[in-house]
Amino acid sequence: MLSPNNCSHSPQTRFDLVQVNGAWTRQTEQGQGAEGKLSHAKIYEKKSEHGVSWTVVSPIVFTYRVIQCQNLLDPSNDTLLWGHLGGEERKEAAAKSKPVKRFIVIDEVVHRLYGSQVLGYFESRDVVCKILPLPTTEENKCMELVTRILEEVHEFGLDRRSEPIIAIGGGVCLDVVGLAASLYRRRTPYIRVPTTVLAYVDASVGAKTGVNFAGGKNKLGSYVPPAATFLDRSFFQTLPMRQISNGMAEMLKMALMKHPGLFQLLEAEGRRLLDTKLQPVGTDSSGHEDSAAASTRIAIETMLEELAPNLWEDDLDRLVDFGHLISPELEMRVLPALLHGEAVNIDMSFMVYVAHQRGLLTAEEKQRIIQCMLGLELPVWHQDCTLALIHKSLQERLRHSGGSLRIPLPTGLGQAEIFHDMVEENVLSQAYEKWTNELAPSGTC
Repeated sequence: MLSPNNCSHSPQTRFDLVQVNGAWTRQTEQGQGAEGKLSHAKIYEKKSEHGVSWTVVSPIVFTYRVIQCQNLLDPSNDTLLWGHLGGEERKEAAAKSKPVKRFIVIDEVVHRLYGSQVLGYFESRDVVCKILPLPTTEENKCMELVTRILEEVHEFGLDRRSEPIIAIGGGVCLDVVGLAASLYRRRTPYIRVPTTVLAYVDASVGAKTGVNFAGGKNKLGSYVPPAATFLDRSFFQTLPMRQISNGMAEMLKMALMKHPGLFQLLEAEGRRLLDTKLQPVGTDSSGHEDSAAASTRIAIETMLEELAPNLWEDDLDRLVDFGHLISPELEMRVLPALLHGEAVNIDMSFMVYVAHQRGLLTAEEKQRIIQCMLGLELPVWHQDCTLALIHKSLQERLRHSGGSLRIPLPTGLGQAEIFHDMVEENVLSQAYEKWTNELAPSGTC
């Protein structure tokens, strides 16, 4: 954020902005005291022999809710309709006489499974709704899909302040709808309802939206958080096992970067969590949280801790980028052979070997991490993740990182650091050789 020290060493005047009777006026610090509404924005004015310049500092504050709940599609549950609003706002909205409208974009596979329930929910509450099923896959994640949504939204008609667009589906669906909402009338509120584990712990809780462009993953996008995200693990019951495993890669990422307890939980119970699709098993009369609830909660909390202070990624030192240095290039190259979480895990697996080669992890720690990955049925090696691809990915990363390569690496089980230096060639090649020799299936190398 700009401040007087950032603008120039030349003399300048800071103005506060005060609103009186609907009009905003500038006010110097010396003139403070007038009645009115004070803005957090500031204007810095500087005069020189060449003219006058103004620097505007205008903080942008987003408030959004992430709500874990059960039975989201039960018509008696208010969350899907009003959960994005606070108590007083909710009362005011419910009391309005005009019909409530909602535009819902839903992944077409999810629609086949839950479409009738979604429709029944809104019809039972007399909501005027439009449900748009779309093929939201990585191969279709493009501006054409965004345009299709915008055309349908425009035809349906929405109040851009009070009628949020609802996205129900996996990460691609949430990303595409988020971008469309950020574009429609410059910003229309939207709600995320993730139906995959990956979207639940990753895409749904941040601010990023995007589509693929020019052969690159998420090359077009925006930073606009949803009004709310509603999390319901019951959607996981209809997921293929591979999709459960795919999402647990992002949970493992957060465990490796900053939460030893989550790593221990995934190491000890990951196989059972996978087999039960992260659903509660039996009842606990003590009221203690079951391991499925605990693991997803910790993943969400640690993710929010990392995202909230850096929602617009002004700071490029991001622990959540672990597993995302090589995986974008790999994922796009072999599309659709690898799911996102699978590509991320292959990246993490290699970087664990890099960390061990640099002396950051012991051999035992390296082995425990790899065994945990395998227990979650995640791939730990891929023939297309060549040393040449790794070099290309790191160079691309360096090009977009302000001249300093930022590599998050584990320094223990549940702790990490961000390293700004390029990995030495001998470390990279030795790590790659050991990674391939130890993890590649026999006969592939």
